[in-house]
Amino acid sequence: MGVALRVRSVLSVTVLAVGLVLLLQPVGAAVTEVRQDSGVLTGIVEYQCTTTGSAEKQDIKVEVALTMPTTATTGEQMSIGWQGTYAEGTGLKAPATGLTTGTGLYAYASISELPGLTSATGVGTLTTVAANQVIPLPTVSVSLKTTPSNAGTATVRPAALNFGTAANAPSIECEVQNRTALTTYPLTVTAADQTGTEPETDTGTETDTDTESDAGTEPETDTGTDGNGKVQQTPSGPAATGGGGERGPDGRVFLLTGSLLILTAATGLLLRRRAWR
Repeated sequence: MGVALRVRSVLSVTVLAVGLVLLLQPVGAAVTEVRQDSGVLTGIVEYQCTTTGSAEKQDIKVEVALTMPTTATTGEQMSIGWQGTYAEGTGLKAPATGLTTGTGLYAYASISELPGLTSATGVGTLTTVAANQVIPLPTVSVSLKTTPSNAGTATVRPAALNFGTAANAPSIECEVQNRTALTTYPLTVTAADQTGTEPETDTGTETDTDTESDAGTEPETDTGTDGNGKVQQTPSGPAATGGGGERGPDGRVFLLTGSLLILTAATGLLLRRRAWR
């Protein structure tokens, strides 16, 4: 009877220890998931490609990821990162003449809902490709550049792909077929910083005492307002928005503490029973 009691006690302690291990696993998994979230979206773009001098059309699918700039300011050139890979076993084949040295991939992004800004474009380097062979897409990110003239929030989508020796002389043109189903990306453009002009005007018109007062208040207020405006409007991934539910006390810590106390009590009871015998 005593042996059976000891076996049951040992089994109870073992089950409790295993439960504590399982309790700790979700905590680590949650941290890993947050760190892996880069905030970069991807989507499958369906293209229909036409080769100059040929009536044959090719349908391909490309998985495209666009990386928005962390800051975009009116009057300054900005860059959108473009990365593409063929999807679902498709691939664009070179024409019967192949691709010669100097041929590039011209990638486009469409920009809507922001006056005066409709697209961004960039070129990626390609290697020489023999006739009827699949054209490899650039392995490095292609920078799509444009310059906004107005502040506001825009919607960005992947757009056309062209292949040729110049932007205005494509030998292969690929047009988007599923535009309404594409992943969209938010882009925020802020107005250019005007902080540097007001303090100079105040310094030239006020006395020395007033100048010191202005320097201690107005420039800091203007700078803080512009800075906060940029940060609040700049799109960023989850890793930059704060800890959310992971901030503050975690209820599982209290549960773990209570479980450890139970484990300690169970172990002490077992030892006392063995001592009595």
